[in-house]
Amino acid sequence: MLSYRHAFHAGNHADVLKHFVLLQVLEYFAKKGKPYWYIDTHAGAGMYALNEGYASQNAEFENGIARLWKSPDLPPSLADYVSIIRGLNHDGKLKLYPGSPACAKAVLGPEDRMRLFELHPTDAKLLKKTFKDGGRHTMIEEKDGFAGIKALLPPPPRRAVVLIDPPYEEKQDYVRVVDMLKDSLQRFATGTYLIWYPLLQRREPQLMEEKLKKLGLPSWLHVTLTVQTPSTEGFGMHGSGLYIVNPPWNLKQTLSEAMPVLVEKLGLDAGAGFTLDALIP
Repeated sequence: MLSYRHAFHAGNHADVLKHFVLLQVLEYFAKKGKPYWYIDTHAGAGMYALNEGYASQNAEFENGIARLWKSPDLPPSLADYVSIIRGLNHDGKLKLYPGSPACAKAVLGPEDRMRLFELHPTDAKLLKKTFKDGGRHTMIEEKDGFAGIKALLPPPPRRAVVLIDPPYEEKQDYVRVVDMLKDSLQRFATGTYLIWYPLLQRREPQLMEEKLKKLGLPSWLHVTLTVQTPSTEGFGMHGSGLYIVNPPWNLKQTLSEAMPVLVEKLGLDAGAGFTLDALIP
C-alpha cells in the first residue's frame, strides 16, 4: 500500500517528539568529532509546506510545532530544536516544516553522510528535489527501506544513526520493524537505532514493544508522549513513542527535563503525560 502521505501530519505532536529526540542524538554524535552516517528507512518528502497543500487541510501542526514556535520559556534542548525550524523560515513566519532528513542535514558535518530510502514514488521525487544539491553526501533510493538498509550495514565509518519510521499503514509493519532491527544488529551491533511508533488503541504497537524488550538489548531508552485521553470510539492516535537502541548516555537526563514541558505545551486534556524508561550502562 502506498496511500500514506506524511504531509497531512507534518509538524504535529509526533513530529515534535521524533525530531526533537533525533536532533539530540545527532548532536551527541557530532560532538565526538568523527564522521558518521545518518540512515533513514522511510524518509518522506524531506520538506513540507504548512500554509498550503496537504498539511493545511488538517493543520495538525497547530497542536504541534506551532505551540512551541513563540514559547519564550523552553529549556535549552527544546529551544535548540525550535531554532532549527526557525532557520528554515526566514521571514519569521511558520510556513515550512522539515522532515527527518532536513532536520538531520541541519546538524550534519562536512564529512558525515545521509542515506535515504523512500518507496512512495511522488514523495521520492520530492525528496530528490529537496536534496538535489546533496552531492556525494546524500544518497536517495526509491526503495523499501526495510530491505534496502541491509546493503548499508555496517557503514564504512562504523558509526551511524538509523531512524526507522514506517507509516504503519499495514499491520505487518510492526513485525517488519522487529525483524529488521534483529537483522541490523547482527550486521552492525554498535549502531544507534531510533524506532518511532504511534500510540493507538490497537494491540500491534503493544506487541511490538513487548518483542523489542525481549531482544535482551544491553542499552536502550523508551520514551512516550501522550497528548490526550484516548477516544471512547477507539480511533485515532493519542500520542507516540520512540524506542532507542544504544542511546547516548546523556539522553535520559535531557528528556527528563524536556518531557514535562512538552506535556505542558502540547497536552490537549487531562490525559496528557509521558513515560521514560531506560537501561544505559
